[in-house]
Amino acid sequence: MNDQGQWNDASCSNSNTFVCHEDELILIQKNLSWTEAVRYCRENHVDLVSVDSQEIQLWVKAAVHQASTAEVWLGLRHSCSVGIWFWVNGEITCYQNWAPGNETAMDDCEGEVRSGAVQSGGDHLWIRLPESQKLNFICTRKEK
Repeated sequence: MNDQGQWNDASCSNSNTFVCHEDELILIQKNLSWTEAVRYCRENHVDLVSVDSQEIQLWVKAAVHQASTAEVWLGLRHSCSVGIWFWVNGEITCYQNWAPGNETAMDDCEGEVRSGAVQSGGDHLWIRLPESQKLNFICTRKEK
């Protein structure tokens, strides 16, 4: 930037300061149930990923390319008693990226609890699945 704080062209041979951003997410290529994935992330990293912005969804999209399962667990859970989806970090889902017909789980409240996963291919949309299904999952990393 120049002295007025505006962008300007500079020679590639100039030495400048810079900032690096390390990936905050890690794909775990183990096939675990949603509850097992939460436990694994909390014991070895921080938690299952909570996608509360488009930026984090883009990080998730980048992370799932190496997945060995068609879907990958997110830290997303449905509460039948309250009728809402919520993240393991305690946030209610405001930013959403649902595949059509997956954002409601009212019809699923009779059987097994539903949790949220992201498609590892295609448009990387969120879907609801029974929590006992065994999938890869994404953890948030510990800060160094």
